[in-house]
Amino acid sequence: MLSTQSRPVIEATLPIIAERISSITPKFYQRMFAARPELLDGMFSRSNQKNGTQQQALAGSIAVFATYLVNNPETTPETMLSRIAHKHTSLGVVEEQYGIVYEHLFAAIAEDLGDALTPEIAEAWTEVYWLMAQALIKIEKGLYARQANATIYSNWKLVERTATGADSVSFSFEPADDTAATIAKPGQFVSMRMPMADGIRQVRQFTLSNDVESTTRRTVTVKLDVDGEFTPVLHNSLKVGDVVELSNPYGDLVIDTEGAPLVIATAGIGCTPSAAALQTLAAAGSTREITVLHADQEFASWPLREQMLESLGQLPNAKIRTWFERGELPEGLDAKAGYMDLTDSLTADSQVYLCGPLPFMHAVRSQALAAGIPAEHIHYEVFGPDVWLAA
Repeated sequence: MLSTQSRPVIEATLPIIAERISSITPKFYQRMFAARPELLDGMFSRSNQKNGTQQQALAGSIAVFATYLVNNPETTPETMLSRIAHKHTSLGVVEEQYGIVYEHLFAAIAEDLGDALTPEIAEAWTEVYWLMAQALIKIEKGLYARQANATIYSNWKLVERTATGADSVSFSFEPADDTAATIAKPGQFVSMRMPMADGIRQVRQFTLSNDVESTTRRTVTVKLDVDGEFTPVLHNSLKVGDVVELSNPYGDLVIDTEGAPLVIATAGIGCTPSAAALQTLAAAGSTREITVLHADQEFASWPLREQMLESLGQLPNAKIRTWFERGELPEGLDAKAGYMDLTDSLTADSQVYLCGPLPFMHAVRSQALAAGIPAEHIHYEVFGPDVWLAA
């Protein structure tokens, strides 16, 4: 918790830091990459730097952490820290790198605030930074210790690629070396690292969509982003027999086989954790009450449709409702035109899981809250930097 000396300083300066942090973080990244360009090779995403989402996520997490310490002096925001730690470990972040971030972040703060950054303010915010860093380091060390191996990445060979939906492909990999594989849980993701055209390695996280608990196979389903850097290489260049680097599985959006009524609401490629969870639930013979809600542009665009419907057919207490923006509605399926509506899909004790584009999740979460679902019963997954959690 914050020291008695720092707490009033943070409380007094939080408004200005919160206001300026979104201007500070771009300067921080510019400084750090100028001094340590190797961090862009296999650690940080150039695309997320270009579109600003990484800067937004960092700025928001710092402001939220400081605000939480002021309002809850005896605790820390465990949900936010856990989410960040899982992303960090999938990328191979280590304790020593927090010192690098501190050096360049506080140089950027000093540049931005100038003479307004007194020694007292700098000391107080240094305390905030290291409280957050040490909390993350502790969680990350625990996550690393749970893995079946001591490596960040291991080599996996592409053995199958299958088109599914519109512009989506499922890629299945098998081990290309003797590194022990960690068993995943439904809803978790792996980081994939590959060299781009200029030889610089880039990393993206993808949810495991099939074979989740296998140690001899990893399957991810990826939608093509024609304007992106990574997925065009994956879709257009990766051939059966090629080898990529995959991390151990991470992620705290894990769905249990038993418990309160489960509602899974997804849109587009956001159905990947849903598909994995349903397959795992079916294999376990789950009798949990499950409602799957899926929205897509049209029926033919729905990725992993066959896998999801097959799993649902094996779950005695599961049902599905779908919404499509255009095209003919399929027969034999509870399908409607337009956008998702949670009406009649929720009960007071429902556990709700969301995955899809941010506007979709904002809308569906608002519906769930309006229906009386407690915020702590609404879980979600964001692909890429989590700009929503910090908000």
